[in-house]
Amino acid sequence: MTSTASTTSTAAPADRVWTIPNLLSLLRLLGVPLFLWLVLGPEANGWAFAVLAFGGISDYADGKIARRFNQSSRLGALLDPAADRLYILATLSALAARGIIPIWLAVAIPGRDVLLALTLPVLRRHGYGPLPVNFAGKAATLNLLYAIPLLLLADTGGGLGTAARAAGWAFTLWGTALYWWAGWLYVVQVRRLVLADRLDLGPPGVKAPA
Repeated sequence: MTSTASTTSTAAPADRVWTIPNLLSLLRLLGVPLFLWLVLGPEANGWAFAVLAFGGISDYADGKIARRFNQSSRLGALLDPAADRLYILATLSALAARGIIPIWLAVAIPGRDVLLALTLPVLRRHGYGPLPVNFAGKAATLNLLYAIPLLLLADTGGGLGTAARAAGWAFTLWGTALYWWAGWLYVVQVRRLVLADRLDLGPPGVKAPA
């Protein structure tokens, strides 16, 4: 009886929906249409920068809170990376529409995600769900979340804009390179799982829930 109760209490938090990290991810999602309106409508760069800054801070905070206060959940494991990807895709598209960044950059980031989406049917066929985000992917996302506000700030001109442009492009190039490197590592992991299943050796990595 004690063992069953212990297992239930351990598993229960993973099924929670209303947690602070999940709320922060939801607020980050709600910030996307607000940012798009600010940038493409009144072109209020200052307020748009504030929305982006909140997005970057909340992305860092939700992970720390989830680990510190044991508020990790299955929903959070899906919601957080989805919010990050939508956030980055929407902001890159808006900045490209304003001519602040080149089109190739707005295509390079979602292009990698499209390629990785092609691995999902392969994973499902072998009984796996989406694999956990690797460290390189987390580092790439963090770089891009820093880069986008800086690139927007660079559009204001002046000394501050010049400094923001240099820092923003440094984060952008490094983040984009890491983003693609993380994608390559993901593909390598998928290939190893598939080969292991075909050779009946068992999974070489962590098997995600299907």
